[in-house]
Amino acid sequence: MQVIKSDFGFFRIRIDYQDDLWTLARLCTKGRSIGMLGERRDQTTAGQEGGRAKSAERKKMWIKLSILSNEFQTFSDNLRVHGTIEEAKFDLGCHHTHVIQVRDEIELTSENDFPDIDKDLIRLACEASGKARVVIMVVENDECILFEITGRGVREVSTWTLRGGGKYTGSKGSENASKSFFEKVSNEANEFIQEGTPIVICGPGHAREKLAPLIEGIKKVIPTSMGGRSAANEVISEGLAGDILSEHSIVKETKLLEEAWMRVSTNGAVSFGKNMIQKSLEEGAIETLLITADLVRSSEWEQIIQGLTEIGAKLVQCSTDHDAGEQLLGIGGAVALLRFKV
Repeated sequence: MQVIKSDFGFFRIRIDYQDDLWTLARLCTKGRSIGMLGERRDQTTAGQEGGRAKSAERKKMWIKLSILSNEFQTFSDNLRVHGTIEEAKFDLGCHHTHVIQVRDEIELTSENDFPDIDKDLIRLACEASGKARVVIMVVENDECILFEITGRGVREVSTWTLRGGGKYTGSKGSENASKSFFEKVSNEANEFIQEGTPIVICGPGHAREKLAPLIEGIKKVIPTSMGGRSAANEVISEGLAGDILSEHSIVKETKLLEEAWMRVSTNGAVSFGKNMIQKSLEEGAIETLLITADLVRSSEWEQIIQGLTEIGAKLVQCSTDHDAGEQLLGIGGAVALLRFKV
């Protein structure tokens, strides 16, 4: 993401990566306005031509919407923002949808200045620009799973399985089946993975060592104590991939959330639930508040968020598009790491 221009209640932003759409979806809330180049059909150009109905021409123009809602799913290629037209050459007051994609430029305006939580999210998106997506391949003898990791989410892209059956053909038959299986996996994975994408190949046992030579590109081969999705979570939460993933927001969030779950299980310095977090704030005990990026924008948390600055506490806005984020959602969407037990 690039901030081309900013002022009181105004941002002109260029979308550089798909992760930027996740950020923009949190900023496009009801009551704000968004402007960008779009198309509308000019009904004045419709009519009859040679006895047949002539369709209205589509005209490109600057369209500014008063935002009503938006639709976005992590890993998708576009963000859809719905609203009513407040600035355009025609159709003022009509409904319109902006479809925002990578490389688009938008102007986001608000009657009041943007709060610090929004400015921080924009700053983090700008700092994250250029960080590559990472692919994690979890490899076992009879199963391979490919995950795509971005700064804000984990997506299972493909699963390959080798299932036994039929008559036993001896070790040679088994070796041939295994070889064919890994060749198939590597061919399809090499086709999917974009050139230059860092690849982490992991899993228990030695199956990963058989597949690794067949995978093209920049790769790191590491052991994990388990297979499946749990292996991908282990790589992320324990920092096994080293520098490949270390700067991604998802890794930082996951480490902090894992620390929170550990403190919960050992009755440590942690609090969750709005009332307990409010009490911890009043006693100046909060060191870091982990809260979902959607919940932090709700009015019921506004007072708590403002109070964090007064006690020098940190705020981390978490995505829910990975397993640790889903766990956070499961306990109400917020948890606080404390300086001392309350």
